[in-house]
Amino acid sequence: MDPIVEVVAFVLGFLGWVMVGVCLPNRYWRTSTVDGNVITTSTIYENLWMSCATDSTGVHNCREFPSLLALNGYIQASRALMITSIVLGTFGLVAALIGIQCSKAGGENYALKGKIAGTAGVLFILQGLCTMIAISWYAFNITQEFFDPFFPGTKYEIGEGLYIGWCSSVLAIAGGACLVCSCKVGGEEKQ
Repeated sequence: MDPIVEVVAFVLGFLGWVMVGVCLPNRYWRTSTVDGNVITTSTIYENLWMSCATDSTGVHNCREFPSLLALNGYIQASRALMITSIVLGTFGLVAALIGIQCSKAGGENYALKGKIAGTAGVLFILQGLCTMIAISWYAFNITQEFFDPFFPGTKYEIGEGLYIGWCSSVLAIAGGACLVCSCKVGGEEKQ
């Protein structure tokens, strides 16, 4: 196992995990601007947890979604996938800290450390996949409603929170792939 690749993979996984933590509470998962005169122009934005509105004077009001069961299925699934992503990333970080060669945690058994690092890589990949599925599913519903000429509700556009989520999933998958590949190469060298 190459320690430099492992450290780069750990940093990528850590950045992906941090960006999921930034993405999840971000208020701008979808946005809509209702144009009117100067006083009635307002921006509506939502995430998985609440809906907010800001008028042209800068006053904003937010309300949490009142009932979990009243939400659309894709929002409930996206919530579950994003929380699962954070949990998987947390376990991946702990396993990576134990499994990388330059860490003193876990002793000097490099075969075991390689297996633990490989497990961390799989956890990072799963984190990235959970995030990617949640974000893409949410974005699909936004674009489907936006381009539907018969949709009666407010038409939203993709917000910055989704772009942060896509970046975090790519970083996590890249970090996980680097860890898994470095462990495989390391296992072949020792045989």
